[in-house]
Amino acid sequence: MAGVVWRPLELRDGGWAQPLTGSVTGDRPDVWLVRAEAFRTVVARLAHAVLDRNETERAAAFRQARDRDTYLAGHVGLRLLLGAYLGVPPADVPLERLPCPMCGEPHGRPVVPGNPVHFSLSHTGGLCLLAFAATPVGVDIEAVPDLAAADEVGACLHPRESAELSALRAVDRPTAFARVWARKEAYLKGLGTGLGRAMSLDYLGTATAAPATVPGWTIGDVAVGDGYAAAVAVRASTSSP
Repeated sequence: MAGVVWRPLELRDGGWAQPLTGSVTGDRPDVWLVRAEAFRTVVARLAHAVLDRNETERAAAFRQARDRDTYLAGHVGLRLLLGAYLGVPPADVPLERLPCPMCGEPHGRPVVPGNPVHFSLSHTGGLCLLAFAATPVGVDIEAVPDLAAADEVGACLHPRESAELSALRAVDRPTAFARVWARKEAYLKGLGTGLGRAMSLDYLGTATAAPATVPGWTIGDVAVGDGYAAAVAVRASTSSP
């Protein structure tokens, strides 16, 4: 499935069309898009009832209303979808953190105890992307940056990726940078390391055609619209932890 482009389902005010319990498979994750503006009514109605204290406090810490609204939309959406997959009320979804694979401290990937379903969440600029699978999964969404940021951070990527970016026209570099950055973050979230693993270690490529192959993983771009890049990475069901 290398090179596949996921077309996300969209979580709206009306929810979804059919029951979701038990629908995820290891090699084909469900990917969902939530637009904070379109989800505002649901958030206002349900946030106080479904989010835990930590989520509520984190939301309140955002200084910008748009950032706060995006965070709330993503986490309310996460609770609603996990509840549907697990067949429990959203407020009763149990969440915990795995040990960090880099240091062993309890700030690793968030999970449902026992891992009946794996999930990942990313949000930026009014859009939230969520993925659910039977094996570890990571997802990332990025707003396309300006050229200066793309050039500065692009130097931290794998040497081949940095060279690929340098060879592009200036007008094309920001989109290519956002594409490869989303692929990398999705993969590193799936691994559970996040940015604790250097961005220069793994080659995923900047081309539109397909990410580079990573043994044991399926990595693909997600179509979320102009001005953004997104990707999902899911571990093959036959791979070892």
